[in-house]
Amino acid sequence: MTIQEKLSLIQQEFKAKKSRFNSFGKYNFRSAEDILEALKPINEKYKVYFVIEERISEIAGIPIIHSVATMHDGDLSISATAIVGVDLNQKGMQVPQQFGSASSYGKKYALGNLLLIDDTADADATSNGTTNTGKIKLVKDSDNWSRAVEYIKAGGEVSKIITKYEVSVTDRAQLKNYELERNNK
Repeated sequence: MTIQEKLSLIQQEFKAKKSRFNSFGKYNFRSAEDILEALKPINEKYKVYFVIEERISEIAGIPIIHSVATMHDGDLSISATAIVGVDLNQKGMQVPQQFGSASSYGKKYALGNLLLIDDTADADATSNGTTNTGKIKLVKDSDNWSRAVEYIKAGGEVSKIITKYEVSVTDRAQLKNYELERNNK
């Protein structure tokens, strides 16, 4: 089996539980450690191993951590990268904690990119806060969702909602249906 075939199978069957809870945002999430723990049986099953390497650079005075997750199969490897800025102004954290937090975040997203971990099951997508795109996630059954539906029914456009909010493909289709229903009346 080729390394590409192995990675494809791993991406299809990989699951990592969300064992952590964010009490501020009130959501469960998976950590880099959860992902690494879930990879251990995969290593044995497919005779591969995973490594994460990091390097630090600076862009416009902001420390940047480049995390590279690599799956190795003998002499062959496949990698994915995540780039994370270190927030040195984060209150309540010492500098080592700020770098450690960014490092964990980078590892998690590099592994997520390599393993195609679905964002919809991740804290950034299930919280009602902003996502890594900087947009607010529009979540069904939230106050924002109700306002978006009212806006569309009153003549608003889905395209304008999408510029302000991050909207899943499924939810976007439902909003479009509200727009079509309004236009067909």
